[in-house]
Amino acid sequence: MTEVIVLNGGSSSGKSGIARCLQAVLPDPWLALGTDTFVDALPAAMRASDAGIEFAPDGGVVVGPQFRTLEAAWIAGVAAMARAGARVIVDEVFLGGPDSQQRWRTALCGVGVLWVGVRCDSAVAAEREIARGDRVVGMAAAQAELVHRDVVYDLEVDTTRAGAMECARAVAARLG
Repeated sequence: MTEVIVLNGGSSSGKSGIARCLQAVLPDPWLALGTDTFVDALPAAMRASDAGIEFAPDGGVVVGPQFRTLEAAWIAGVAAMARAGARVIVDEVFLGGPDSQQRWRTALCGVGVLWVGVRCDSAVAAEREIARGDRVVGMAAAQAELVHRDVVYDLEVDTTRAGAMECARAVAARLG
């Protein structure tokens, strides 16, 4: 049985929209938690420091040791919620590729997980990024392929032409 759905994709790829649609179409209640939730919970001082997380002018993202410590606690907490009976949709950005996925795999050991790659053409993601207005310009293009490199999925969806609901239905169908 799947208790956790991990949606991995670059910034502005459509993960959050898919998560909201999944909550609407799945028969049981699912919590939607994501990297934005975690970053927003950080103290403001950590959102612009070499110990926390820095967003470079070119869209690059650099994380420091304090970020990694808190991220490990966050991941363990999400896994604990799943073990306690909550079904969770994780909206993630695997900046470290397979290393990022491994951190989640380790924490979710023994939990049923569906790994979903959310792809989007970098030009389309860049347009969405500009329309959103809440991201550093360049982040979507920088992450579009990087986050998928050497990551293993059970399912991949592409939001370049498919809407969030269509992708959510494909994920829901995979749950059985």
